[in-house]
Amino acid sequence: MIVNTSKTQNTFRILMGLAMLFAGIAHLTFKRIEFQAQVPTWLSTEEGFVDFIVLASGVVEIIFGALMVWGGKIKVFTGIALALFYVLVFPGNISQYTNGFDSFGLNTDAKRLTRLFFQPVLILWSLWASGGLKYIMSRRSNH
Repeated sequence: MIVNTSKTQNTFRILMGLAMLFAGIAHLTFKRIEFQAQVPTWLSTEEGFVDFIVLASGVVEIIFGALMVWGGKIKVFTGIALALFYVLVFPGNISQYTNGFDSFGLNTDAKRLTRLFFQPVLILWSLWASGGLKYIMSRRSNH
């Protein structure tokens, strides 16, 4: 899956990768408790399992971050997989909003609601910057 990307796309891909590395490290260390507020209560309220989810997602984010920065030939696959990851973690953002959990400075319903609109931006960003969007569009036009 080799798709040519522009210098701008590569820059934004690397920026997203660095942000994912930072977020993953934050999951494992200094923001671990705050990330626990984003685990949907319907998934679990058992403290140990919630902490496991935070740690596991942190490891996944570090892997995605590294691959977005250094993925090279697999950047398209990485961007598509990262977009799917953003879709999969979106229920955590919804849960934070519907349950009114304060975390990451999101201490009002308005702020938590506004955060929900940024998830599609992350999805599109990962697809565009990695060449994944171009790849998906070319596959659709070939069928």
